[in-house]
Amino acid sequence: MADRRGAASILSPSLLSADFGALAEQVRAVEKGGAGAIHLDVMDGHFVPNLTIGPPVVKAVDRITALPLDVHLMIEEPDRYLEAFRESGADWISVHQEAVPHLHRTVTRIRQLGASPGVVLNPATPLGTLDDILEFVDFVLLMSVNPGFGGQTFIPAVLSKVSSLRSKIAGRGLNVRIEVDGGVALGNAADLVRAGAGILVAGNAIFGSGDPSANTRDLLRRMAEGES
Repeated sequence: MADRRGAASILSPSLLSADFGALAEQVRAVEKGGAGAIHLDVMDGHFVPNLTIGPPVVKAVDRITALPLDVHLMIEEPDRYLEAFRESGADWISVHQEAVPHLHRTVTRIRQLGASPGVVLNPATPLGTLDDILEFVDFVLLMSVNPGFGGQTFIPAVLSKVSSLRSKIAGRGLNVRIEVDGGVALGNAADLVRAGAGILVAGNAIFGSGDPSANTRDLLRRMAEGES
């Protein structure tokens, strides 16, 4: 992930809510709408109570789009699969602080593989757990729902968590972006960007109903309001 200080915020549509029977069309629609990345949620049925995709689907999406693939590993023992996801086209790889016992080693390996490393925090995990890893990652993904399923309601307390993390990053002079995933919609997109989020993940708000391309443009307009 390149240095993007001062850059416009990025919308990363989550394919978890997309129609997998028309995946190519869905990806191209959000591209047309101005998406800056494509978010892929990988769940193993153990770390979270759901089972989704693996490297073959990531590889298929990589053939469809030139946008960065934002791969969120909601799995136990992610170290076993880093190479497979990178080889399948993952550009940004994030792992959960709660799932990785040797986090520094894991994010270092992600960078060695040529991907941008990120660390994820569940809603109830305190920011203090980032103190020793923050300088080694390109982004922090704050979950604003409990992970495992799409279409959940945004947890309002995460908004202040974004602001606190932004202050922590600025205080240490780091170039780390904040990503937010869960319940992102027209009603909170501007506030999240205003609080310090640089990347927003949205699934149901884009693919739930209507035209994904138009929904992407609408969310980007709201995000731009938070930048002004």
